[in-house]
Amino acid sequence: MKLTIFETSDVHGYLFPTNYQERGLNLGFGLFKLAYALKKEMESIKGPTILIENGDFIQGSPLSFFVLKEKGQANSLIDALNDLPYDAGVIGNHEFNYGLDYLNSAVNSARYPVLSANVLNEQGKPAFGEPYILLEKEGVNIAILGLTTQYIPHWEHPGNYAGLFFQSALETAKVYVPKLKELADVVIVSYHGGFEKDIDTGEETEIQTGENEGYKLLTEVEGIDVLLTGHQHRELAQMKNGIPTVMPGHKGSYLGKVTLDLQQENKNWIIKAAQPELIQISEKTPVEFNLADKYEKLNQEVEDWLDQPIGKVTGDMTIKNVEQARIIEHPYIEFIQKVQMYYTDCDISGTALFNNESSGFNPQVTMRDVVTNYIFPNTLAVLKVTGAELKAAIEQSAEYFVLNDQGEIDVNPDFIEPKPQMYNYDMYEGVEYTINVSKPFGERVIEFNYKGKPVQSDDILEVVINQYRAVGGGDYTMFDASKIIREVTIPMNELIGNYFKEFGTVKATVNHNFKVVK
Repeated sequence: MKLTIFETSDVHGYLFPTNYQERGLNLGFGLFKLAYALKKEMESIKGPTILIENGDFIQGSPLSFFVLKEKGQANSLIDALNDLPYDAGVIGNHEFNYGLDYLNSAVNSARYPVLSANVLNEQGKPAFGEPYILLEKEGVNIAILGLTTQYIPHWEHPGNYAGLFFQSALETAKVYVPKLKELADVVIVSYHGGFEKDIDTGEETEIQTGENEGYKLLTEVEGIDVLLTGHQHRELAQMKNGIPTVMPGHKGSYLGKVTLDLQQENKNWIIKAAQPELIQISEKTPVEFNLADKYEKLNQEVEDWLDQPIGKVTGDMTIKNVEQARIIEHPYIEFIQKVQMYYTDCDISGTALFNNESSGFNPQVTMRDVVTNYIFPNTLAVLKVTGAELKAAIEQSAEYFVLNDQGEIDVNPDFIEPKPQMYNYDMYEGVEYTINVSKPFGERVIEFNYKGKPVQSDDILEVVINQYRAVGGGDYTMFDASKIIREVTIPMNELIGNYFKEFGTVKATVNHNFKVVK
């Protein structure tokens, strides 16, 4: 008998195959294209199937932001999942971005079990339902254990996880998996987390913080038969220690699939072979018509909402080369800094150009421009830091650059593989600094001034950054919650809209307060 397990993960609210940068796009991703691929797969295979949603679904797209702002609850998003034959779902880290009320509206709307064994309430019990489920399909007993990256307190505002405690996925699996192995023929671990080491070699691929524990799950926990993963947005389908594991990218660009060949021996089912694979979604993949038709009204509401004009720009605030905008200060970046400083009454600000799809603002600015450029639901925090701490943060950002074989400034591969991390390169306003890429890491900031004077190590400065960075996100260990002195809890994409409403027309300006040289 063949048992086929399908996984979706990190869809981030992309129901339709569009990133909403313009109307009517048909790109190679989206839940409804995944649904078409899933339907074709299920029609073509024999034997029982399982479908698992591995987290990070209710946040991340213009559509999901519209649902938050205009609907107030996650029902219309979760309803799209309810229309597919999911056997279980898992809580992802981005499920916490909009607070516990919104997260609970998603969990309560789901018509499938939502699992997360290592996110506990004050009573020490799983906070969002059961830690695992047991299924029986055509005589095969199957256990599904849900796990979530433990690192959420390092990214989120404390109010978004109040009363919750996050345990190691590895240690939780060590408790549950042996018990589940006694109850089931097949034990599936669905982990919203990734890999801290190269799966083949065991070589470290990131700082060993505990954010990702996938490699340890594969190598230190006896009894796992299938490991489904996510969080890092990588495309993986591999075997390790006889365990098949998959990670299906993001936005619904791949459908994860694991096929198990089972043979019955003494009333038990034994796994004889396993095959992990990814089914790629492309522009040519159709959407599942019934689903797309059912939610087209919502899609049009989003499109109309995005086309609302909110303000104007004089001068050029369009981004033509994103990497150049990280080397030479760009008017769009300076504008974001101005918004942050204005609403926090702070004269030093840091921000990032979050991805390589940012196009800046056209002369007529719409909500579409805002939510496709500023893609994260960040709120702002003002920190009181020393000059040494701020310089250390700029030094860490300076590691984004290397000199390539031609001696030109290029992107450090560590910020590209195994996961793109453009959001971890910050630029600052309110201080003047120069980064010399020819110098070693940690020694690249060769000029660092505030109000025309060199910054001293023991100077006390106030700086506004987003909440993710303020609590140390991106391994910026010089920042932490203890340094926060005030906050603005309105998300930045709303503040940008408010700024345009207040000032109407803004001017594209740039003061070139920082330089990146070689």
